[in-house]
Amino acid sequence: MSSFAIHPLDPNEINALLRASHSDPFRVLGPHRAGADLVIRVFRPEARGIEIVATGDQTQVFPAERLHIEGLYQATIPGASPGFSYLLKVLAFDGSERLLRDPYSYGPIMGDVDLHLFAEGNHKQLYEKFGAHIRVIGGERGVYFAVWAPNAGRVSVVGDFNGWDGRVHPMRKLIAGGVWEIFIPGVKEGAHYKFEIKTMTGALLLKSDPFGFFSQHGAQTSSMVYDLERYQWSDDQWMAERPKKQWHRSAVSIYEVHLGSWRRVAEEGNRFVSYLEFAQTLLPYVLEMGFTHIELLPIAEHPFEGSWGYQVTNYYAPTSRFGSPDELRHFIDACHRAGIGVIVDWVPAHFPKDAHALAEFDGTDLYEHADPRQGEHQDWGTLIFNLGRNEVRNFLTANALFWLDKYHIDGLRVDAVASMLYLDYSRQPGQWIPNAFGGRENLDAVFFLKQTNELCYESFPGMMTIAEESTAWPGVSRPTYLGGLGFGFKWNMGWMHDFLHYMSLDPIYRRFHQGNVTFSIMYAFQEHFILVLSHDEVVHGKGSLIAKMPGDEWQKFANLRMFYAWMFAHPGKKLLFMGGEFGQVREWNHDRGLDWELTNLPRHDGLRRLVQHLNHVYRNEPALWDHDDSHESFEWIDFHDADNCVVAFLRRSQEGELLIFAVNATPVVRYNYRMGVPGDGFYREVINTDAETYGGSNVGNLGVLDAEGVEWQGRTHSIVVNLPPLAVIAFKREAPGEPVTAS
Repeated sequence: MSSFAIHPLDPNEINALLRASHSDPFRVLGPHRAGADLVIRVFRPEARGIEIVATGDQTQVFPAERLHIEGLYQATIPGASPGFSYLLKVLAFDGSERLLRDPYSYGPIMGDVDLHLFAEGNHKQLYEKFGAHIRVIGGERGVYFAVWAPNAGRVSVVGDFNGWDGRVHPMRKLIAGGVWEIFIPGVKEGAHYKFEIKTMTGALLLKSDPFGFFSQHGAQTSSMVYDLERYQWSDDQWMAERPKKQWHRSAVSIYEVHLGSWRRVAEEGNRFVSYLEFAQTLLPYVLEMGFTHIELLPIAEHPFEGSWGYQVTNYYAPTSRFGSPDELRHFIDACHRAGIGVIVDWVPAHFPKDAHALAEFDGTDLYEHADPRQGEHQDWGTLIFNLGRNEVRNFLTANALFWLDKYHIDGLRVDAVASMLYLDYSRQPGQWIPNAFGGRENLDAVFFLKQTNELCYESFPGMMTIAEESTAWPGVSRPTYLGGLGFGFKWNMGWMHDFLHYMSLDPIYRRFHQGNVTFSIMYAFQEHFILVLSHDEVVHGKGSLIAKMPGDEWQKFANLRMFYAWMFAHPGKKLLFMGGEFGQVREWNHDRGLDWELTNLPRHDGLRRLVQHLNHVYRNEPALWDHDDSHESFEWIDFHDADNCVVAFLRRSQEGELLIFAVNATPVVRYNYRMGVPGDGFYREVINTDAETYGGSNVGNLGVLDAEGVEWQGRTHSIVVNLPPLAVIAFKREAPGEPVTAS
């Protein structure tokens, strides 16, 4: 009599299993007690036969009977002890044999505490539990897979290790958390996989792993098993010193980079530069130019090149365009050893509708809102995260911590914060839903941003979070315990718009717009600001920065040199998008490298060397950064001379060191221009954007001026200067005696 007859299985269960619609495959497959016996069922469609081999004594072999032609087998182990351990001998049609551990011989793996924390939205290391992890369980090395899909009817792991057959490795559902899991022995690093999801309506979805650590790029979108524990970091000194940093009282000059277009290898089919090559090219360039940080446009995997990385499909996988995760770590490691911080753009505001990614992940609106008045971003055609759902919020918060933990990232620049904060962002009346109090503020997003900032700063002291926030939302960079959102810095979009408008004007009209360049001081100290000339200003028909400047070619370069020096003199940290430092003429194109050949031309190279010099002065003069979030660091000398388009001001360090700046925004030289200064002594010229070495006309002040005891502009002393055309000059006070304090 067959074992099947002794221990019969409901035909409906067999059919459900073979149709890959069984919601609880562990109830059928693997070992099951049947009185004193043990019944083991195996589904291997590629096998011509299955034998059960006792682990402790491999001479004990129990042939399995085929229950179904599709590959369902059953074996009975008479009188097996409760702890009976076994292996599967898979006899293939080609005559080969493999000895495997049965994935269905394991009990539940994810713990109740992990599921509880996830349901609460408070699991800080969610990435250690979800995704694909190489583990050794029960003495067998394999991969543990876990995914959240609470509304799925069935979830299977499919990949190149099981013929992409959803019937082979259906997963166990942990009912309490809507989590599906399975440990598959023998799967190795590099394996390609996806989750095959059968929805409650019977639709079949093929999804990349939301927590996948590596992914294919392009038309092929499989996740790949990757061991994140192998890499050996060598940035111990940087990481040990970073928690001591107070970035709002430090020099921060950021070079913003889109890795896909900083440089291309034209002679090799316009291919991308790799992470390893960036360590040999981008890093030395940033060091040479004097920047303190590199900011990378989003590097999480994104299929659409035209999104520049802002339509992320795989939040936990660095894009494979440029290499592997460990090769990215090598680049970051090299930056840290060289003293350069690395910031990445992070996109928790929205995600694309790609069928293989997060959209309708389990057949329902899981990560997104169901109501289009909340769930779709009308400007970008993307979906908005449902931040009111604990698990979704945890997915994103853990992702922020993941980049700080596993990649030693030094900062997160959070994209599109304004679109998160307002329920009516870019919506007409009737197209949005008010909050519980009838307001337009997105209370779920506010809670999420506060929580994420708190966890990031608590877990990784010395890192920074930066908000791209374009409205007047109060306290963006104020600590949460003082009612703020908890960001470290905020992009100063108001300064950028006002100054770019002023700079685009013909100098003859600038005298009517003096308020554009003085108003920013009214709010400069309300937040920890970063002054930005970002990628957003050189795309979508806006042209390049040099193209925005008025006048002939000489005046365009003079204007841009003046603008950059003015930016470095103004309170706030600094950010410049790649190409701006040498005067890229054409608008930025993400599909080609920058026009590096321009640096061979004197004016372009002169502009580049000015930026290099500005970074040098900036980093070496505490007056420009050690408390540039305080009124005490800035003082107007004169902002009334609108007719001549001249402004003068000073910057003061905490120790009383002084830098005096004068801006002449016209092409007319102002000879013998008297300017009040805060004390006697010598004033050494440290910046002159009109210097010949930068491409200017070389009008200057012979390096140093002696203050005269002539009262001027309400001050006891003054200097007589020559103001070069379309230029900024700066003097450092060098005088005996006590430092001059604020007046």
